[in-house]
Amino acid sequence: MNAKYLEWTSKTLEDADLTAELEAVRDNEEEINDRFYRDLEFGTGGLRGVIGAGTNRMNIYTVRKATQGVADYINANFKDGSIAISYDSRIKSDVFAKEVARVCAANGVKAHIYPELMPTPALSFAVRELKCSMGVMITASHNPAKYNGYKAYGPDGCQITNETADAVLANILSVNEFDDVKTVSFEEGLASGMISYIGQEVVESYYANVLKQSIHSEIVKTSGFKVVYTPLNGTGNKPVREILKRIGIQDVTVVKEQELPDGNFPTCPFPNPEIKQALELGMKYCEETGSDLLLATDPDCDRVGIAVKWNGDYKLLTGNEVGALLLDYIASQRIAMGTMPPKPLAVKTIVTTDLCEFIAKKYGVELVNVLTGFKFIGEQIGRMEAKGEQDNYIFGFEESYGYLAGTYVRDKDAVVASMLICEMAAFYSKQGKNLVEVLQGLYDTYGYFLCTQQSFAFEGEQGMADMKKIMQELRANPAKEIGPDKVLGFGDYLASSHTDMVSGEKTVINLPKSDVLMYELENGCKAVIRPSGTEPKIKIYYFVLRENEAAAREKEKELQSSFTKLLKI
Repeated sequence: MNAKYLEWTSKTLEDADLTAELEAVRDNEEEINDRFYRDLEFGTGGLRGVIGAGTNRMNIYTVRKATQGVADYINANFKDGSIAISYDSRIKSDVFAKEVARVCAANGVKAHIYPELMPTPALSFAVRELKCSMGVMITASHNPAKYNGYKAYGPDGCQITNETADAVLANILSVNEFDDVKTVSFEEGLASGMISYIGQEVVESYYANVLKQSIHSEIVKTSGFKVVYTPLNGTGNKPVREILKRIGIQDVTVVKEQELPDGNFPTCPFPNPEIKQALELGMKYCEETGSDLLLATDPDCDRVGIAVKWNGDYKLLTGNEVGALLLDYIASQRIAMGTMPPKPLAVKTIVTTDLCEFIAKKYGVELVNVLTGFKFIGEQIGRMEAKGEQDNYIFGFEESYGYLAGTYVRDKDAVVASMLICEMAAFYSKQGKNLVEVLQGLYDTYGYFLCTQQSFAFEGEQGMADMKKIMQELRANPAKEIGPDKVLGFGDYLASSHTDMVSGEKTVINLPKSDVLMYELENGCKAVIRPSGTEPKIKIYYFVLRENEAAAREKEKELQSSFTKLLKI
């Protein structure tokens, strides 16, 4: 029988749920193996996994083990080290957050923890505001209810770098989750001062920084704009509503079934604002109230999705579309208001719409492309800050509904995004225009940009092996044709190499190494393939440029079929 399983069952576990689960699978080798065949991987995204018993699960012991590694890293690299901690509404998030504080306090690392659940951007803000050595956010973002996770942040407020993750991982690997982890009781930590609650003054400072990003808040106050909001049972309920109230939106209807924190997400099994089903209840509220706009933030409130009243119905806009609209709005209105910096810069990821290239060029904005992951956008802000040029940053976003205006945090922020979306919609409404009409105006000017995503799931140990094999084969044998289209360019971001498939010329990709492949095709199409950093999936991002939506949709279907064959799935 699995040695780790025997070790765990020999212990008197502090969480009765874990004891019951281990007993329930006692005679099932497959279930035991799934829980213990590996440790949850710790990387730049921290930890993420199913809640339950075992080394391949999220539980108090895997959280403690990871935190011991984090505490050891802090003590080795910082004098008088400290950490900021926040958590979302997921099952056991509050428990895991307190475990982080307990382990850090026992290791001489001062722990600052929010007294109630708060969004991921509020954690990034607290790290910087309190000048902490690191930060931890307990969340699994938009994953289903059975998941939880552990995001680690550096002193700059960004998710940790590869170098930091490797150093922390080395510490973790030397730790036994039962014998080598130091803890104190939470109450003892509070009494000694090694654990303290983050005060309301930090929250108010965060709000003040969000409000500084407003461009036309005076318009909102007189717009009569009506909004439906759903926090999807997550952390956004208080901060988003507070900010909307402060900019003058009086008519906000909250989706009652999704208002209060609930890690079971009973009305939205996939609490992801990218998914239509998660927004269906909100759209029903919109129809009943005649509201102009639906806002939906994910459980840790770093991403926001919207639906817009249009032709008697409500139309969902994609992350790419909202990002393009916000970039156009921010750039045009900052120019109009005389607040545009001398050398404006915006940042997007390589899997985000190329429509932004055209928008940025129109307004004289430098557009920087970075790898997938908002930390790379945060790193760009940090580089500007090091040169005293952070005020030149005007906006950053990624296709997965994450946006940031301002440099007060270094992660995507659905609180500031919700504010700017409402402000933008009210601004155009005053001109008699709907966001859908504004978007169509961009397409009329630059062409129809269709950006979609296809995912292939690979569950369990065999699935992880299959994912690696597929990526290795694609990399070793670059396709010269994808269906009827010739491949004009092939980018291998792990090898930092781009190949012109026509001339054979190779050039260097000046970005950090990453397991990403890019195919540049004929007729303005492109595809990017990468394994997910947080889920057992391979993702393909399709980029189609055509004269209209119908033509783009037809081409996108053809690409999906061609790439499915390429992956032999």
